[in-house]
Amino acid sequence: MEETIQATPRQQRRFAAALAVVAAFGALGWVWYDARDRIGATQEELARRLRSIETESREARLLARQAQEAVRDSQAKLAILENRVGESQNQMVALEALYQELTRSRDEWALAEVEQVLTLAAQQLQLSGNVRGTLLALQLVETRLGRSDRPQFIPLRKALARDIERLRALPALDVSGISLRLDGVIASVDSLPLAFDERAPADAARDGARIEDGGTLARLGAELWGELKSLVRIRTMDAPEPPLLAPAHAYFLRENLKLRLLNARLSMLARDQAGYREDLRIAQAWITRYFDARAKPNANAQAQLKQLAQAVVSIELPVLAESLEAVRAFNMRRERGN
Repeated sequence: MEETIQATPRQQRRFAAALAVVAAFGALGWVWYDARDRIGATQEELARRLRSIETESREARLLARQAQEAVRDSQAKLAILENRVGESQNQMVALEALYQELTRSRDEWALAEVEQVLTLAAQQLQLSGNVRGTLLALQLVETRLGRSDRPQFIPLRKALARDIERLRALPALDVSGISLRLDGVIASVDSLPLAFDERAPADAARDGARIEDGGTLARLGAELWGELKSLVRIRTMDAPEPPLLAPAHAYFLRENLKLRLLNARLSMLARDQAGYREDLRIAQAWITRYFDARAKPNANAQAQLKQLAQAVVSIELPVLAESLEAVRAFNMRRERGN
């Protein structure tokens, strides 16, 4: 027969309290376990994120360094570009100045060339008296202005025409020809025979040949006869006897004659008519007095000097002032107009 044991209310309360405590500890354990899992997961996530942040920080620092290097390179390239830009600007300024210089009008270039040619021609005319060269220069300028066919050049062309007519009206003076003829006479002075030059007669050679063919006795007789003839010499003088010159004096005579002819050429270049003719007169007198008048070279030199003495070397040369003034006045008007 089974016996039923019934718990008292007090026991029931204790049992329920025990169950509640057990349930509370179980719930507390589960909460602790769950919190620990969550904390571990959070720590792992935090560590992962810290590692990711560190990696990204390293990459950011690397990118920052690369950016700094790129900035430095860009700054260096920018400085180079600025220098090149400055050089380009300088070149542009120089090119612009050159372009402005090259874009001058044809009239300005023509006037500059005309003024330069006229200035050189005037200087050469006054210094060397080259009328022919000056006339050619003026004709060249007039032809150049005529090809341009500009009405504003008409006053200048008129002034050039008047200067050309003045030059054409001058008597012809062949400066180069007279200088060459004087040089020819100067070059022949050393070969001009003096009046007392001892020259072996032409038949002396023939006598010598006959002596060589006649033998020893004939040669001795001829030499003796020659010595006897040399002791006495008869000379017919149709004019006053010229002075006898020693060899040293003859050398100085020839040199002084050359200097006198050179002075005549200088007087011709200086347009000194009186000095030119006086030098030639003295040179002719010396040749007549000291040199053999019967010798053909002396006669030719005398004829040359006589012809040269008739040349007119004193010419009043123009100064081309009218043409130069016309060019300068035209330039001044053009500058004022600009």
